Amino acid sequence: MKASPADQEQLLRLQSLDTRMQQLDHRLGSLPQAAPLADLGARDTAVRGTRAEAVGRLEDARAELARLESDVAVVEARIARDTDRLQHTSSVKDVAALESELTSLAKRRNDLEDQELVVMEKVEEAEVTVDSIDLQRAAIVAEVATLEAERDEAAGGLTVERDQTERDRAVVAGGVPADLLAFYEQRRARGGGVGAALLRQRTCGGCTITLTGSDLETVRRSAPDDVVQCPECDRILVRTDESGL
Repeated sequence: MKASPADQEQLLRLQSLDTRMQQLDHRLGSLPQAAPLADLGARDTAVRGTRAEAVGRLEDARAELARLESDVAVVEARIARDTDRLQHTSSVKDVAALESELTSLAKRRNDLEDQELVVMEKVEEAEVTVDSIDLQRAAIVAEVATLEAERDEAAGGLTVERDQTERDRAVVAGGVPADLLAFYEQRRARGGGVGAALLRQRTCGGCTITLTGSDLETVRRSAPDDVVQCPECDRILVRTDESGL
């Protein structure tokens, strides 16, 4: 890969900003509120899962209750119809048949109403469970809000500095050629957050190995616009007057 020495030196500025952002992220992540907030996040996830199951049971119970209520309504409509027919018939045979059916319908209605009572209890229990879970979630949300406020206060200027560093980084990155920037990002991902390092007095600033022998000669023979890499850590080596070549 080719890139002008000036563009390569921009990588050092970019790396400096990335390193600073990592440091700030570490400090922000090490605040005393970080661990409790992470624990609360895990608890909230678990509670939301429990709530989803509880709501599912509640919806099933409500659907079962609605079905039973519908069945009761159908039976009551048939009772009303047969009662009306019984009052308007003089046929002994029809009277016997209607009375028999009314007896069966009354038993069916009683059975359904008993089932309704059982299911209504299930609905009430499920509602209580969901309400209890909602109270748990509300408590978690309140605790998270308190800890976040404490964290933000404790962070002080760290967040402000990080935001400014991120903006500075965007400006510097915008001035680096796209292919060089992509290569740097690739090296940085593989290099534990360090993608480019200054070669100072023949020593890599990334892994601190000092170049000797054929490795040193290879770097010396490279053109100024060649993008070279450390033979040990594979990071981009940026050469300047300090490189001792």
